[in-house]
Amino acid sequence: MISMSEPASERNYSKPPGIRLLEYIKKSPLSYKTHQAIVLIVTFLAYASYHAARKTTSVVKSTLDPESSDVSLKFFPWRMTYLSEPAEGRRLSRILGDGWAPFNGSDGTALLGEVDLGFLAVYAIGMYFSGHLGDRTNLRIFLTIGMVGAGVFTSLFGIGYWANIHTFYYFLGVQMLAGLFQSTGWPSVVAVVGNWFGKKKRGLIMGIWNAHTSVGNITGSLVASALLKYGWGWSFVVPGLIIATVGVLVFLFLPVSPDSVGAEEDELDSPKKCGPAGVTEPLLEPEVKVKESAVGFLEAWKIPGVAPFALCLFFSKLVAYTFLYWLPFYISHTAIDGKYLSSEASGNLSTLFDVGGVLGGILAGHISDRLDARAITAASFMYCAIPALFFYRSYGHVSMAVNIALMFITGMFVNGPYALITTAVSADLGTHSSLRGNSRALATVTAIIDGTGSVGAAIGPLLTGYISAKSWSGVFTMLMVAALIAGLLLTRLVVAEVGAKIEESRSRSALRSQPTVIDV
Repeated sequence: MISMSEPASERNYSKPPGIRLLEYIKKSPLSYKTHQAIVLIVTFLAYASYHAARKTTSVVKSTLDPESSDVSLKFFPWRMTYLSEPAEGRRLSRILGDGWAPFNGSDGTALLGEVDLGFLAVYAIGMYFSGHLGDRTNLRIFLTIGMVGAGVFTSLFGIGYWANIHTFYYFLGVQMLAGLFQSTGWPSVVAVVGNWFGKKKRGLIMGIWNAHTSVGNITGSLVASALLKYGWGWSFVVPGLIIATVGVLVFLFLPVSPDSVGAEEDELDSPKKCGPAGVTEPLLEPEVKVKESAVGFLEAWKIPGVAPFALCLFFSKLVAYTFLYWLPFYISHTAIDGKYLSSEASGNLSTLFDVGGVLGGILAGHISDRLDARAITAASFMYCAIPALFFYRSYGHVSMAVNIALMFITGMFVNGPYALITTAVSADLGTHSSLRGNSRALATVTAIIDGTGSVGAAIGPLLTGYISAKSWSGVFTMLMVAALIAGLLLTRLVVAEVGAKIEESRSRSALRSQPTVIDV
């Protein structure tokens, strides 16, 4: 029975219309596992559509600004391979059109970086408020509003193509509003998934589930690239319509929590089981009849581990989002085996970074589950990302095969810790033992960690817009330094986990060395 003192928002959730329809067709209530499957599928599609809409800007960049400054191509201190190629050949192979004012001027890359900053700055700020609201409202309605709003403003950016709009502040304003609505997504989907799945194998489950980020990026790249030939406006309008449509799907089918649909779990599969052999740090404990209140912002920051992982994600997302927003542009402006690729081909090639990211997220989740060491896993991946970034910049131009292999490896190490921290780590910390079973911290903690990371995500693309005008090698140096700092920020947690492993090993050795007493 649910305590009468619980907030109304927890008691009065009604079953989504789609769930009621499925139960009417089946003529019986859906099982707990069926609800879990629906949650994974719907939230996967939801956040994949968020990233598909977010990715389009990076693909269209080289169409809006088809030329970069000569300095960015000539200044290549790490390797001087292609300086002998005639400048005319480089220019003609890269120009796809006249671009789109105001982004086709000499300051085009800087303006594009400022548009990215506007989106991501509002996204980061909005994330904090979204987490606060998410723990206090119906997440299904909240997520639907965010997705439909994001779809509207993503489409409005593309409408500038047919409306012949060339005002920088129109594109900046539309992107900022799109960022505000996009900020509703991550705290909401993590909180919903956290409500349905316990800590056991959470890293692996969420590592696989987090493939939605890369699937969304790949889908966004392929859709936007395919539509460029019909006019760059379609590259925004179609992803905008997709995310709005999936938002309607969320409204119809997403069950926010077991209590909201009256689902009862199996004892064997219960993520909330607290028996002698059960989970010692359950995700939720609805059987504890206590009055739960949403955890405050400052209180959430004090949860052990939140600050280090949030700051680590700041630098991790700085790296990941620089690739998200600038990789197709970088590819189209870098000769591979002496040839420059078109915007469409660059967008398609960039998807291999996200394919590597899918594998990286799954590996990081699985390894962290097996080792029971989130910090060690995340830090190790960040350190491995440093040589991967160096080799991709230094040798990615040698041939298409080398570029593909190095891009895949870089995506694996860059996205692995990013995926781990934003999913399993956020869910772990949002249900930390210090909260005494309070389930109403998931969205807030997730928002703090990912919101802090999103500040880095805003800074990375902005700096890239300015640094790339002088040297792409400077951009990669920035990314390697950021990866190093991200790993170092977890040092204290890594030391603690290593110490715990050593102590655990000693305890096991001591138990094995004790003589066995046989009763006669």
